[in-house]
Amino acid sequence: MKLYYEATLTSERLLTCNSSPKGSVLFESGPRVLGQGFAFRRKQKIERKYRKLLKKERKINSPQDNQFVDTYPEHLKHLYLAEEERLKKQHKRQDDSVLSEEKLNIAVESVTTEEKFKKKTSNQKAKEEYEKIKAERAKKKEEAEKRRQQREEAQRLYKQKKMEAYKILSKKTKKGQPNLNLQMEFLLQKIQQNT
Repeated sequence: MKLYYEATLTSERLLTCNSSPKGSVLFESGPRVLGQGFAFRRKQKIERKYRKLLKKERKINSPQDNQFVDTYPEHLKHLYLAEEERLKKQHKRQDDSVLSEEKLNIAVESVTTEEKFKKKTSNQKAKEEYEKIKAERAKKKEEAEKRRQQREEAQRLYKQKKMEAYKILSKKTKKGQPNLNLQMEFLLQKIQQNT
């Protein structure tokens, strides 16, 4: 059977068999057949690593843990078991005494933690700071409002005095001349107020 490459119209390389009827296509020659199967090699490499990993896990999880279990002779087994129970109870008592000491420490710490809880958290501090800033802003706003009202009142009084002075100084006689007697009285009052 003679194999050869045959170029088709679409410029694909197909491997065909001479002896097969009508030169049927056996498989595509593609990069794998041409020796450039990079993705295929990468896939094989990953599969090999995965198999190695599975093998290691099987070795690790093998039943070798049972090697270290104590096996006692039947006629002495009850003695060894009694000794184990005694040791467990002794450890338990030590653990209980340690636990009671820890409970006392926890009780003392709980008192200190209550004091810590009296201290403010960052959220509480932020809220208080916000309230403080809000109060300061409200206070500043009130002060600004008071100053504005005082300024308006002062301007109103100033305009009122100016209008009174203008009325007095702008009065004229029947002939249209300025009334000097009223002007002199106004100046006299002004001098008396200043002294």
